[in-house]
Formats: sequence, structure tokens, C-alpha cells
Amino acid sequence: MNPKAPPDRETCLEILKRRGVPEHIILHSLQVERVARLLTQALNQRGEALDLGVVEAASLLHDIAKMDGLKTGQNHAEAGAKILEEMGYPRVARVVRYHIVPPEGEDLLVKVTEEEVVNYADKRVMHDRVVTLEERFADLCRRYGRDDHSRALIAAALERARQIERKIFQKIPMKPEALSFYLQSRPRLS
Repeated sequence: MNPKAPPDRETCLEILKRRGVPEHIILHSLQVERVARLLTQALNQRGEALDLGVVEAASLLHDIAKMDGLKTGQNHAEAGAKILEEMGYPRVARVVRYHIVPPEGEDLLVKVTEEEVVNYADKRVMHDRVVTLEERFADLCRRYGRDDHSRALIAAALERARQIERKIFQKIPMKPEALSFYLQSRPRLS
């Protein structure tokens, strides 16, 4: 299948609705998209060359398989990526694949990637509110930190999120705390 251009916002929302994604997950995804778009625009103004269409689509579609994952225990990032690959969106699929755990070995001193922006944006949104990494990971630990192993994985993900945060914010004239100021309102479904 030939790769297609990233789907626009309207198409992404239609895809989510057709797949039966619940409203609360769509609202979360809309807020993740707002964070990711703001960061991508700021980074691109500073010389990064991020594909805004890919970032927006991946942000909106990152939890396309979340409910399936909750029911079956499958990795919803992998499942979502497979769905998007089958739809002809391989670049968006790659970003979705890494929205939980970004690829290892990415050089923290070079350009920011679309995968890192979407991963970080997702880590800054709890439900449909922009929160700090500490708030988000405390919530993740309460919900998913059932044993020492899972808590260790969450702690490692927090450290990786902090690395990405430093990488992003060393490049733009904004502080991480400012995100909640810029994005005070919550998204709504129209």
C-alpha cells in the first residue's frame, strides 16, 4: 500500500469515532494534540524540521487501540501502529508505536523527533488536563504500579520523559511549567 499524507484533524476524529473510541479518550487525545502542536510550532520556529501534520495526526490517533488493549492486555501502541499501517499511514504509525516508550538510542543532543514530541505531550496530559510530569507519573504509578517491576518501569519512563523535556525546552524560549498557562482551557468535542 502506498503511504498516504497524514490524515487531517477531521479525518482523525472520524477514524476514532468509527473505531468506537470513547469520548474521554478522544478529549485526552485532543489535549495531547494541542500540547504537541504548540511544542512543534515553537521548535520549528527555532530551526527544527518537525512534520506538523504527522505530529497532529499521531497525537490525535495515539490511543486508537487503547480500549482494545485494556480488554485484551495487548500493547495498545503496537496495536494502534498496526491499524494505522494497514490504513496506509506508516509515518503516523511509527510515532504512535513510540508514544508510550520512545525509541532508545536517540541522540539527546541532536534534533527533536516527532516520536519524542508526541511521547512527551502524552506524558503531560492526565485525562484532559495539562499537568507536570510528576503529577502524571504519580497517577500512572497509582493506576498501574502493582508491583516492584511495574513501578521500576514507570520510574524509568519518568526519567526518559525528563530527558526529553530537557531536550525540548533547551531549544525553545518557554519553560515546561508554561504549558499549563498556554493551554488552560480544556478541549471540547464539537
